[in-house]
Amino acid sequence: MELLNMLTSQLGISENQAEGGAGLIFNLAKDKLSSGEFDQILNKLPGIENLMSKAPKSDSGLMGALGGLTSSLGGGNLGDLGGLISGFSKLDLDSSLVTKFIPIIVDYAKSKGGEEIMSLLLKVLK
Repeated sequence: MELLNMLTSQLGISENQAEGGAGLIFNLAKDKLSSGEFDQILNKLPGIENLMSKAPKSDSGLMGALGGLTSSLGGGNLGDLGGLISGFSKLDLDSSLVTKFIPIIVDYAKSKGGEEIMSLLLKVLK
């Protein structure tokens, strides 16, 4: 898959790490977008459902609690970021890579799905 090649070559990570990290980001998009909006992404970016299944499952441990706390304080994006960081740590990925995954995924979405798909992802990831 082209996205996995982009992630592994640009970030120097394994294919399993690329699959899991991308899956975490697309799972976040699925949680935050309406089903109609996410269906548009699925239609334009074939194969992402497979990536989503490879994402580590979130737990309700400390990072989940922190995410819930920041969400309740009005910092919804901080809660989302906490969930991504927790998932990335399960993949043995440094938390700083979260911010490096996002532009690669957004560029991929734009190249395959156009401006509309890119803007849907940006709505969730900005």
